[in-house]
Amino acid sequence: MNKPILFYCYDAYCGWCYGFSPVMKEIVQQFPTLQIEVLSGGMVLPEEPVHISATAGYIQKAYKTVEEYSGISFGPDYLWHINNPDLSDWYPYSEKPAIALCIFKEIYPDKQVQFAGDLQYALHFEGRDLTDNESYRHLLEKYSIQPEMFYEKLSSEPYKEQAYYEFQLCKQLQVTGFPSVLLQVNESKFHLLARGYTPFEDLKTRLEAALQTVHA
Repeated sequence: MNKPILFYCYDAYCGWCYGFSPVMKEIVQQFPTLQIEVLSGGMVLPEEPVHISATAGYIQKAYKTVEEYSGISFGPDYLWHINNPDLSDWYPYSEKPAIALCIFKEIYPDKQVQFAGDLQYALHFEGRDLTDNESYRHLLEKYSIQPEMFYEKLSSEPYKEQAYYEFQLCKQLQVTGFPSVLLQVNESKFHLLARGYTPFEDLKTRLEAALQTVHA
């Protein structure tokens, strides 16, 4: 490999990743020539679907901490499900948004961070259920993606395999929490730049220092 690659390991269902989304968008702006790969981590992959009521109590407290640290807002349509879990029909599952990201990356490899952010906004602000195919339709319009092609791929085996490959890759990179950011400088060397929410200035400083070691 000739040039470094920045790996952003995230999950569509991760509230801290939602809070971290503006930081990554800023990194894209400030480092326009850097290759960035977004990997889905498969944070929520129960063998049997688990209802939102299992985690709602934890999220009720945690989302306020995310807002406080990151300055992001969770939307009322999302919070309705968190505050009224007994009325919600949500069964969070990381598989479908991960497959959607794989399809998108193939079409727009340079807009991965933006699309990952859009998926998180769809869930955490607009309150869309990412296990429901219709929750992606507004993004197909936004990015001029042909719906028939997208939905065919969304239910196809190759893209599902790709998503699970990413889940495994995050494990191989020893990612234990999301968000995580790593810079790969050669075949075997990675710099861990962020584990958990990290303010932009801190991440930028670490990234610049890691890139200097590459060019040295």
